[in-house]
Amino acid sequence: MQSFDELPIAPLLKENLKRARLAIPMPIQARAVPVALEGKDVLGTAQTGTGKTVAFALPILEKLVHSGGHGIEALVLVPTRELAIQVMETFARIGKGSGIRAVEIVGGFAESRQLESIRQGARLAVATPGRLDDYIKRRLVNLSGVKTLVLDEADRMVDMGFLPQMRSIMNAVPRERQTMGFSATLEPPVARLVHEYLKNPARAEIGSTTKPIERVKLQVYEVSRERKVSLLVHMLTSEAGTFLVFTRTKYGADKLARKLQRAGFDAAVIHGGRSQSQRTAALHGFKQGKHRVLVATDIAARGIHVHGIAHVVNYDLPQAPEDFIHRVGRTGRVEARGVATTFVMPEDLRDMRLIERLLEARVERLPLPQGLAQEPRSLHDEYAEGKARLLGSGFASRSGPPARRNPRLRRRKFGYR
Repeated sequence: MQSFDELPIAPLLKENLKRARLAIPMPIQARAVPVALEGKDVLGTAQTGTGKTVAFALPILEKLVHSGGHGIEALVLVPTRELAIQVMETFARIGKGSGIRAVEIVGGFAESRQLESIRQGARLAVATPGRLDDYIKRRLVNLSGVKTLVLDEADRMVDMGFLPQMRSIMNAVPRERQTMGFSATLEPPVARLVHEYLKNPARAEIGSTTKPIERVKLQVYEVSRERKVSLLVHMLTSEAGTFLVFTRTKYGADKLARKLQRAGFDAAVIHGGRSQSQRTAALHGFKQGKHRVLVATDIAARGIHVHGIAHVVNYDLPQAPEDFIHRVGRTGRVEARGVATTFVMPEDLRDMRLIERLLEARVERLPLPQGLAQEPRSLHDEYAEGKARLLGSGFASRSGPPARRNPRLRRRKFGYR
């Protein structure tokens, strides 16, 4: 398929695709859309940023345009609220003028509005597993009319611990349905889901799912903890474009955003500890160009789709090597080019080697700029950062900083005990 014009879809959808400048399909779309339009189950795997949302949105809209039913006929499960919002935006853009009512079933938004949309006959639902499972248990939603089910970012939902809720939702939808699964990886838990719930799916596999797309330039700075802020400020001063900066913890994201703001940069922050209105405002401001910098935890590694991000910075290494792929995939999207820079401290060198083993390549090392200032560190910073490392290894409790809980505790050479 060379053009969406070749597809047997409603003229309204074709016109909307042209308005959205989506006349030429991307590879995952060219593979998945034709077989999905035939009603077959589809399993799609592709690198992040390759257009998977349109690959399932278009077949769903084509079916809904002609069905004329009432109640939820198509259900899309996603891992995060941010992704739900952006999937809905894609449906709204491609389905403009179709009159199809849709509803977001996610936490953080007014429950009354969601339930009202369901009662008024929403035919498309984009949901996170936790909130939808809650509605099912409270008998607030009826999924018996679902004809198409999509598992978007299935591997991320499993990673986030949603497998029990996903199974509950699967049991609430009809067995006779079309199921489409889209995932960046096919780890064993996801593979079992595919085997259990997809019937002889057509396979749409594009490129390597363990390597960033070639349009992203990867580079590394080996830098001490005390010079990381100065290095980031140097990059923001000397390079153009927007920056998405990943930290490992919510505390670290808040702290870094405040430092960048004091340095004169318009920086917003997004993580799981902020309210939905705060997260939505930060993401919207970043997309609209109000904020040049968005500091985020891994909630944004696969939870946002923002075109035109010039630079991704791994200020902290991710918890797992696989998350590196998803982070850097936020840039270089939809035929654009981007740069992904990773800050590696001496104690992170082993983890960086694991990432390079996954990439099957050594990432280019850049020399540090001259004259980087060294930032003093507080006692509380050392505790918080040390605790984050221990929690990542399964050790340490989640209680507050011991120095605050009991002033008699003394700082030991290797941290608090």
